[in-house]
Amino acid sequence: MNRIVHFEFHSSDPAKTQAFFESVFGWKFSYWQGPEDYWLIMTGENEKGIDGGMLKSKDGQPRTVNTVEVESVDEYVEKVTAAGGQVVVPKMAIPTVGWIAYCTEPTGNLFGVYKTDPQAK
Repeated sequence: MNRIVHFEFHSSDPAKTQAFFESVFGWKFSYWQGPEDYWLIMTGENEKGIDGGMLKSKDGQPRTVNTVEVESVDEYVEKVTAAGGQVVVPKMAIPTVGWIAYCTEPTGNLFGVYKTDPQAK
């Protein structure tokens, strides 16, 4: 079974979003230099749960996107389209991390399919 391994906030105001979640839950944010401004979110150290990330929303609309780890992004993109979903961002590399594609299911919910690069450290 494939599980959600990462969540991502698309925020219209990343500084405000960060301040809110730090204040309410004590989460820790750290800037990650990638192809665009991105913040990693650590939600706990030894507790159950997942960590996430945050970026500025490209269309100004706030949303949360869950990412599912899969064995092959290509294989799961095919499964998504065969089941009536759509690929909205084609497979792309996340430098030193792995590969991801973003899809929607038939009613429009956005999600990611992700494969770790076994060479990544």
